[in-house]
Amino acid sequence: MKLQQLVLKIHSRCDLACDHCYVYEHADQSWKGRPTFISEETLGKVARRFADYAEEQKLASVSVILHGGEPLLVGPIRMRNICAELTRAITPVTALDLRIHTNGVQLNTRHLDVFKEFGVRVSISLDGDRAANDRHRRDRRRRSSYDRVLRAIRLLRTPEYRHLYSGLLCTVDVANDPVAVHDALAALRPPRIDYLLPHSTWDSPPLRPANSPTEYADWLLKIFDRWDRQGRTVEVRTFESVLSTLRGGPSLTEAMGLAPSDLAVVETDGSFEQADSLKTAYDGAPSTGYDVFRHSFAEFARHPGVRARQLGLAGVSATCRRCPVIESCGGGLYAHRYSNGSGFDNPSVFCSDLRAFVDGVAERITEHALSPAVRDSDELRFAQVELVRHLIAVVAARHAGEADWDEVWRAFLDLDGMTDGTPDIDEVLAHPYLHTTLKHCLHGRVTTPEPLASAVVAIAARARADLKLTWDQPAPELHLPTLGTLALAGPGRVEVQVAAGRVHVRTEDGTEYSPEDGTDYAPEDGRTPWRPLRTLPLPDGTRLLIDDADPLRDCYPVPVAPPLGPGDLAAFAERLRTAYALLDERQPGRRDDVNALLATTVTPLVAGSGVRLGAHGLGAVGVAVDVDPEEFVRELPRTGRLARLTALRETADLNVPGNRAGRLLDEASRELGNATYWRGDDGARAGALKRAGRALEQLAARPEGELTETGAVLAEELRAEWEDYRA
Repeated sequence: MKLQQLVLKIHSRCDLACDHCYVYEHADQSWKGRPTFISEETLGKVARRFADYAEEQKLASVSVILHGGEPLLVGPIRMRNICAELTRAITPVTALDLRIHTNGVQLNTRHLDVFKEFGVRVSISLDGDRAANDRHRRDRRRRSSYDRVLRAIRLLRTPEYRHLYSGLLCTVDVANDPVAVHDALAALRPPRIDYLLPHSTWDSPPLRPANSPTEYADWLLKIFDRWDRQGRTVEVRTFESVLSTLRGGPSLTEAMGLAPSDLAVVETDGSFEQADSLKTAYDGAPSTGYDVFRHSFAEFARHPGVRARQLGLAGVSATCRRCPVIESCGGGLYAHRYSNGSGFDNPSVFCSDLRAFVDGVAERITEHALSPAVRDSDELRFAQVELVRHLIAVVAARHAGEADWDEVWRAFLDLDGMTDGTPDIDEVLAHPYLHTTLKHCLHGRVTTPEPLASAVVAIAARARADLKLTWDQPAPELHLPTLGTLALAGPGRVEVQVAAGRVHVRTEDGTEYSPEDGTDYAPEDGRTPWRPLRTLPLPDGTRLLIDDADPLRDCYPVPVAPPLGPGDLAAFAERLRTAYALLDERQPGRRDDVNALLATTVTPLVAGSGVRLGAHGLGAVGVAVDVDPEEFVRELPRTGRLARLTALRETADLNVPGNRAGRLLDEASRELGNATYWRGDDGARAGALKRAGRALEQLAARPEGELTETGAVLAEELRAEWEDYRA
């Protein structure tokens, strides 16, 4: 795992005396021997070392978090020098994300002007309302810090500095009222709230006033319920991380999940240290013996302590590896696993809390009622289209206030409200790569409205509706989903109009294009002016779209083929025609099979790839340009089963997330698919059926309630299929 985050200690002292602070109040007291603030020499060495590492590793971006002690104590002048040196050294090599974590007591406009100049985003520590905050966060004269911190936050929220406001950091104290804490923090309109468990180990366990093994989970779940009822109007990283991992997504915090650490810490004297939280374990726990004067970041990345936090599942205790919620919990924060004697080879000291919290969230987000999509293919396709509608709304909401995005959203609503345009709208909404596009938008990999705007144009063209949209076109190819690709002279602002089904494009230099008249335009680089997508009519009357041009079609486990020339495209279409004819001959009733892959879109893959399913909605399949029709016939039923299960999981809950039942359901379905594939090989087929039967037997023994009604119907279907195979 490459290091991408640097916590840089620029001041080793603090102006508060918080009694829960891991730097000053826990086992490691190395701060006493550190320089008060980082020197220019040390700063320069850190900046050059990190820039060299970013260049060597070809990092697209890095993050530097200014930390302490209290980093604002360096003062505005020294702060500006620090930001300037980091920017000077790193930005020629890679994108720099500068941040600062502060208690906010010293924050003023002089600091904020520096942060505005260098784009430094500010996170402030605050433990809730006045009563909650003053329980721990007082200065050395035992005076409240609350009013001073609120003054800083109000300053940060002014229009001039609002874009620098990153969020609030809150240390959990179960003696505080959780709802009062959350309401106080949410009222300050932070972009994000981080709820942090108090640093503890098995040797110094957390306080439990009610002596409950799940007191911290109960506290967080009360906030989760409040947050959910309020519409999740503020991002809460711990909650978002568990919601992500329960659905198979990535962890969003080091404190939970199995994502490997990508963090380095450099102290004011230039010493490399491991994660700061290790200071709570024992004196010297974060120490590496390395420093920036004698060692590079690459050497630090190979340190055994750093590698230990990058082992994923192999890096947690045996107890954790057996736990069904390990993907979400991740064994908890590394420091919280420590005990004298067994080191870090333990579950977290918050183990019972983490399990209860993950289980509590999983139960809260599970829809137990029966989904008709499990019994009806048409209902499943309808659910997929409705999911895409929902994703469009979510993406539009994230970009609310951005003129181009708002224009696209309004246009979509107008088109979606047309009573006579629904079939044309649904045909585009069901296009699998629109599903992929929206996922990219949600994950921040697509930030311009162009892919969604292009889909809206395709809807208008198919519905023969009037439309006018403008946006920044980032590429010289304008791809209209399900229709084709128009070659422009280059990227830039475009105005697109649709009237009576015809598309007309005008660029900012006044050049005009129309797909129907595209042959009149010859790009200098030899690109085809207008390249429509080809459709292949099948004997049953359906039409198969061959999409070899969508810019986001590359979502398969193997590379997609480049756009095919006329001869190769004709040859590929003929292979598909032969394969489907053979499929209809061998499996005449396949369309009545609930697991049949009724593909609407085929994307050519590189030679030798066979038949593959990608990360997109129902209806698409990747097929190698040299596919053997016999292999196509064998593979398609297994691929169809996987496509159906994936689509069901996207649109309905089959089990409470995080439990064993979901994995057994997947295993049984997969092995029954393998039994179909190995129909001509008795040994392989028997092995697949044996594994499927074992999974179904274990599934039947799981506690009641792990499967939803939808999952239970699917399990019954799988068992009946298994019995038919054995008959």
